[in-house]
Amino acid sequence: MSHKHKAKIEKLFEHPASGNIDEKRVLGALEHYGVDVDTTKQNKAKLSKDGHEYVLVLSHGNDLSKEAIVHLRHFLESVNLTPDKL
Repeated sequence: MSHKHKAKIEKLFEHPASGNIDEKRVLGALEHYGVDVDTTKQNKAKLSKDGHEYVLVLSHGNDLSKEAIVHLRHFLESVNLTPDKL
């Protein structure tokens, strides 16, 4: 099953950014790779790993916005969770 998680992380790093990345599947993949995910009632997900934190604002649909993908990409780079390191 980890190949599916890896594919989700790889999709975040594609250029140009895809417009249909399911946020729930991405959060599941992040948890698989050791990121602590705490979702709130305010439609946000607090991500933390290795002392780094990022608050992801979840959309009202199911897909991440391109802006959210870019910010999430930066967070993943800061915690060394990039496709070449999986």
